[in-house]
Amino acid sequence: MHDFRFSFNIFGFDSRDALLDRCRLGESAGYDTVFAADHLGAPAPFPLLVAVAGATGLRVGTLVLNSPFWNTALLAREIATTDVLTDGRLEIGLGAGHMKWEFDAAGIEWKPFGGRVEQLSEMVDGLRTSFTTDFDELPEGRTVPRPLQRRGFGGSGPPLIIGGTGDRVLRIAAAHADIVGVAGTFQIPGRPPGKFRLATAYETAERIRFVRKHAGVRAEDIEWHLLVQLVVETDDRRAAANEIADRLGGTLSVDDVLGTPYVLVGTVEEMAEQLRSHRERYGFSYITVHEPYLEVFAPVIRRLRERS
Repeated sequence: MHDFRFSFNIFGFDSRDALLDRCRLGESAGYDTVFAADHLGAPAPFPLLVAVAGATGLRVGTLVLNSPFWNTALLAREIATTDVLTDGRLEIGLGAGHMKWEFDAAGIEWKPFGGRVEQLSEMVDGLRTSFTTDFDELPEGRTVPRPLQRRGFGGSGPPLIIGGTGDRVLRIAAAHADIVGVAGTFQIPGRPPGKFRLATAYETAERIRFVRKHAGVRAEDIEWHLLVQLVVETDDRRAAANEIADRLGGTLSVDDVLGTPYVLVGTVEEMAEQLRSHRERYGFSYITVHEPYLEVFAPVIRRLRERS
């Protein structure tokens, strides 16, 4: 069972100073990692991560890159350069993409899910090859940047994070990822791509079993990642869960809200106990919250560290 690690993700910022102040606050609150997303309408991830790493001691990462957005050779260059500039503190999350409007806006072909998963698989293989290929015809004085870390991508690059809920993505995660995230969101049938509901506790456990089965002997080395969607501090868990169920449009019952690992609700001690239970049941030890919950979740980090 892995020790707890904690992180938050950044979707945007008003200024460089505001971004760095926020990340310094996160570092002082006990967070270990800052993640950047890869969405249109959000900042470019790699410059953001380099800036944060230069101003803090935090690890940095992508959660997650849309593989179909990227050319493999150019992404390998971005990853290697960023790993060097962050002193080997980079983690790379890769995904298949799920927001069709972004593909349309960028003029990138929106393939059926199977096609996007194939692009993800090819990206993982291609990055591993790029990190280990020697280029014999470079002009004199030029060098190819290499990642400092040798953990992910077959021991040639930064730690690799892959998350999802579908069988095909989770098979890739089981085969290649150092950190696996069971995403906890399911596409709602009959709704446009990107319209999701949260997974129940039962569905989460089933997905974890699926990954472990396909990972084989690798399963014991996997670090399990949990992206918490809501953090609600309250003295009345059931009343808060009832309100959350209403906000979620009835896609989860009140009991499902109280049971799902993707919602933390209760007092600081109750939320800490939920995470201890989730680590015991599922293996989740790498916990990410959305940036708006940075302060409200910080006391939970302190409580868990006090008793770890």
